[in-house]
Amino acid sequence: MPVIALQGLRGGCGATSLSAALGWALNALQESVLVIDFSDSNQLAAHFNLPLNHTQGWVPALLEQQPWQQCAQRYQTGLDFLPFGALTSQQCSSLQNADTSFATPLLKALPALKSQYRWVILDLPADLLPWQRSFTLHADRLLQVLSLDANCQLRLHHPRFLPHTLFLINQFNANSQLQQDLHQLWLRTLKNLIPQVIHRDEALAEALMMKQPVGEYRPHALASEEINTLANWLLLNVAGGAA
Repeated sequence: MPVIALQGLRGGCGATSLSAALGWALNALQESVLVIDFSDSNQLAAHFNLPLNHTQGWVPALLEQQPWQQCAQRYQTGLDFLPFGALTSQQCSSLQNADTSFATPLLKALPALKSQYRWVILDLPADLLPWQRSFTLHADRLLQVLSLDANCQLRLHHPRFLPHTLFLINQFNANSQLQQDLHQLWLRTLKNLIPQVIHRDEALAEALMMKQPVGEYRPHALASEEINTLANWLLLNVAGGAA
């Protein structure tokens, strides 16, 4: 079953919020989902109502040579998540210096996780450490999350995208002429652009304050409906090829 990685082209594109929302939307379609946090900001857990003082996560467990599987959390039936965890200063230093073999235990576990869950979603940071790059290669699709701005436009000119990359526009403001113009440009020039865009929606920000995926918090919000459409698009266009 598919492993989907979401990564912002730059920080602030909303990949973590989308990872949580997409996991919830797929689960609402009766799919079993595991969402894994790869960012040291450790914010994915907040979308799934984990207490802020909960420090356990799969990365500290690996650093301390403890069983990382025990850090998995269940949000609801068929929707599990693996928090990154909170790091001490010493652990941060160790992680920065970790080589590509650091996350080998999780990499080796991916086939078993794919047999246990219909979908595995990887929430990747914009700037990858060497040990994180391996997961972009092991994903069936890498969803590069874009904002319609000059920053992302400049970064799109860097020829570094993997062949299995799909592009997803987030935070689209239809009232912005600049965003409308960039959107038309990307429709003409950007290959593998997912047809569904996610509009800027206050419900996404409110959902994080309520510690819920947006589809659960406000199921009829524009962003919720668009993420549901994205989930159905992935079922039709990705799940079959990765099965």
